[in-house]
Amino acid sequence: MAGVTAKRSSASTSRSKTRAGAKSPRRARRPKKPVVPWGYRAFEFLLGGAVVAIGCLAVLGQLGGLTRPLVLVAALIGAALATVLVLMLVERTRRSATLGWRHALNAAVGVGVVGLAYVSPPADIVHTLQRLLDDERATQLRVVRHQVYAAYRRMDLIDQAKVLERSRVFDGTVAEAASVFGVSHEILMGMAATESSFYPRPSRDGGRGLFQITDIPDRAEAEAKKALGVSQLDSANQRHNAFLGAATLALYAEQMNGDLLLTLLAYNIGPYNGGLRFIVDKYGAQNFAQAQPYLKEHPRDYPIRVLSSALAYRLWKEEGALPRYEEGQGETARRIQRHGVPGLDGPEPFAGRSSD
Repeated sequence: MAGVTAKRSSASTSRSKTRAGAKSPRRARRPKKPVVPWGYRAFEFLLGGAVVAIGCLAVLGQLGGLTRPLVLVAALIGAALATVLVLMLVERTRRSATLGWRHALNAAVGVGVVGLAYVSPPADIVHTLQRLLDDERATQLRVVRHQVYAAYRRMDLIDQAKVLERSRVFDGTVAEAASVFGVSHEILMGMAATESSFYPRPSRDGGRGLFQITDIPDRAEAEAKKALGVSQLDSANQRHNAFLGAATLALYAEQMNGDLLLTLLAYNIGPYNGGLRFIVDKYGAQNFAQAQPYLKEHPRDYPIRVLSSALAYRLWKEEGALPRYEEGQGETARRIQRHGVPGLDGPEPFAGRSSD
């Protein structure tokens, strides 16, 4: 047994020597990855972003006229996913390519972007989308115009004529305030007619004067004081009242990006609890129609009432009377429509504050 153990030990030692003496096969060396400068890497990321952007714009250009938003959104998502998948394949190829092939691959992607931009020019697509948005806004304004004409048709023209006769005393003061703060004189006159019927007396809810001043934003009050050259304002003084109303309207016009209907809503709601700005920010309402469902107890028709009163003022000034709006498309109705709605049919309602 001892002899057998010795033989096994000797054989094991011999095999160990044989393995130790044998040459191990050399491992194949992997080629070193090329070092890519960070600036070049950033260029590749920008190129990828251009592929996604141009691809999505091309889809918008082809499908932008769709009336079904869900189809358009699905197409955009599909285009974005497709371009991202292509970029993932390109990136995987980049990682295994030599620097020369990497340049060639990026050049091919660049040529593809240029070709796609040539077939579907981004500037043309943006202009097309702008026209679509303008058409949507024009449709909304057409609806508002007809609402204003309908409100004028329902107006008691005899009473409205008396209101406008009373307005003569205040016309010059309101025109001065409108000029100082760069807002429409006709819109201000429509507001005063709606708020007080040109009876500048306190109301039950605390409003005072022509514009029924209640809560005034601090900035508007400061602007009115500066324009009047006074340290204290008296809302019962109708010149002060008109300047306060014009300053407030100009401030809300700035906050609502010049949207006349939203500006009038903001004036009616006032600054309490964040005013209309809070509603716009919280719910993402971008126009008059979108804001209405969130107004709750606030009057939704205030802008229409103001604009119909402003229309009555324009007709009274230009025709010397208030013609009755006929049913259907009678000649008088067409003549009233040719006058247009103040603020919607020139001049611009917010031209900017005049220089001191």
